[in-house]
Amino acid sequence: MLNRRTFLLTAAASPAVVALASPALAKTPEVFATDGVAINGYDPVAYFKEETHVRGSETFKTMWKGAEWRFANAENLADFNANPEAYAPQYGGYCAYAVASGYTAKTDPDAWTVHDGKLYLNFNKSVRRRWLKDVPGNIAKGDANWPSVLNA
Repeated sequence: MLNRRTFLLTAAASPAVVALASPALAKTPEVFATDGVAINGYDPVAYFKEETHVRGSETFKTMWKGAEWRFANAENLADFNANPEAYAPQYGGYCAYAVASGYTAKTDPDAWTVHDGKLYLNFNKSVRRRWLKDVPGNIAKGDANWPSVLNA
């Protein structure tokens, strides 16, 4: 039976339940960014030009898709601004193997692959080794899952 005490306890607990449930209902951001910075501050253009990961500088940065992107120099910043889709990692910088498997995971800037002119990041080097066993198959699965995994 609903009495005043039961009603007050239920009403008092309701905001806590909503607050706890809200993070689960929030959509995953399109770009994986630690403290708002994509690729942990590494320069996405350098993966293509230098064929390695290079830490970007706070001097050379831009905002794109809700994240800050950092670059090693003004030339890389200009190249990115001219065509961000060409340099940004696939799947918003989330682990490509995870996206292929139907979920999102953070990435390590040192666990990367450029395949057919596109940058793919992985959770760590061990996961990257699994990713490399079937890159075309993993890309096909990742493409099929992206961007719906952001809502999973």
